[in-house]
Amino acid sequence: MIYLDYQATTPLAPEAREAMLAWLGGPESESFGNPHSPHRMGRMAAAAVEVAREQVASLFPSGGQVIFTGSATEALNLAIRGNAAVRSGEHIAFSAIEHAAVIDTVKAIGNWTELPVNADGLVTPDVAMPQYVGLMCVMAVNNEIGTIQPIGELASRAKETGALLLVDGVQAAGRMALPPEADMIAVSAHKIHGPKGIGALWVRDGLKLIPNIEGGKQEAGLRSGTLSPALCAGFGAAAALAVERMDQDRVHIEELWQVAREAFSGWTLNGSAEQRWHGNLNIRRDGLDVARLMSDCREVMFSAGSACASGSGRTSHVLRAIGLDDAEAKSSIRLGWGRYTTREDMQRACSIILEAADSQG
Repeated sequence: MIYLDYQATTPLAPEAREAMLAWLGGPESESFGNPHSPHRMGRMAAAAVEVAREQVASLFPSGGQVIFTGSATEALNLAIRGNAAVRSGEHIAFSAIEHAAVIDTVKAIGNWTELPVNADGLVTPDVAMPQYVGLMCVMAVNNEIGTIQPIGELASRAKETGALLLVDGVQAAGRMALPPEADMIAVSAHKIHGPKGIGALWVRDGLKLIPNIEGGKQEAGLRSGTLSPALCAGFGAAAALAVERMDQDRVHIEELWQVAREAFSGWTLNGSAEQRWHGNLNIRRDGLDVARLMSDCREVMFSAGSACASGSGRTSHVLRAIGLDDAEAKSSIRLGWGRYTTREDMQRACSIILEAADSQG
């Protein structure tokens, strides 16, 4: 099989797997301690967690702390629901193409404004803003169409209103520098070749949040619950590797982008051609039956949209936001690749998809 769904998840790096195995200890080992216990085994586990925290911190700007969470979704919920301004009823502004983890959370709270995007999938820096905003939420790289938002300029708009800026950095982490202008940034381990079941929220120094999960006061009192040293270690190893290989991975991904763009030159690109991550290709072909295409291309793992919305039967809110009608959105596919995708994989996958699409007439 050829895996081209890197926006949904990424294969576990061998280095991350090895780091995790060291902390999946059985009864004969000393590596199964609770990192919150005061005895020797607990202190060993706690030390492993702190090493991982430093490794994950290398993904972020300086001047903040890393809080481990169970996922990026939890991290985003902590950032939004734990924000004092939001709890006091201040307005929340978010882009129309945010992940459901942001949109659904914000709409459940109420008192929100959706910021439109243009046909390229970008929030323009001169976007109309409500007068009173306590929090602005803008993702760095969109998970469906790969567009890269002008975070620096939008941060300036947020500061004009006195708002804090929350950035969903899930698709950007380990691939590019995360924005130093942000006040909070959420990331996920399994999107950077780490394990599923762990994420992190970076919080700028001096910013106080209110915990959503009460209990043992772990994670600086912001996220109660026993941490998994194995998951933390895997996340840390994946983060360190991503930072080390960032330039190398970018060159490889750019080469694959050129292969895919040439192969699908007759298809229409969804989203900006310039302001985007080149490991994401969201394209459409008029009249394409995507369900049939996916059935005919069982050897290739790709997506008809966001993995979180797959099977819902709903048109992608991201594709609607950039102006596509239902027919255009439903004739779109997303291909995503990364570190472990070979040139041969990409060439074969493109050939299989094009042959199946052509067979539809």
